[in-house]
This record gives sequence, structure tokens and C-alpha cells, in this order.
Amino acid sequence: MNQLSDLLTITEFATALRLKPSCIRRWIGERRIETVRVGRLVRIPSTEIERIICEGTTPAARSARK
Repeated sequence: MNQLSDLLTITEFATALRLKPSCIRRWIGERRIETVRVGRLVRIPSTEIERIICEGTTPAARSARK
């Protein structure tokens, strides 16, 4: 299980990905990212950053050299 220090606020998560918090809130509403709810508080596991980056990474195209 994640430790408390591994859970990020929406603002911290948005800052790490250089996105607006409203974008992260929309993703939460669409269930695109995993969240942990503690009462009214919403936290996001830091592992979600790596998952999002890995899923969005496209390999570079290789050029044909002669």
C-alpha cells in the first residue's frame, strides 16, 4: 500500500505534469487516473505520474539512411 508521502494533492500532481489543476479534476471525473479518497480529500498516488508518461510516450521515428 502507498505511504502517505507517496500521495499527491491535485495541485502537486498538476504541477509535476505541468498541467492545470482543472485538467486533473476532469481526468478524475472521467476516471482516467487512480485516486485515493480520505473523507472529502482526494489524493493521487505518485505512481500515476510514471504511468501517464509511459502510456503517452511515442517512440521516435527512425529515418532511413542511405
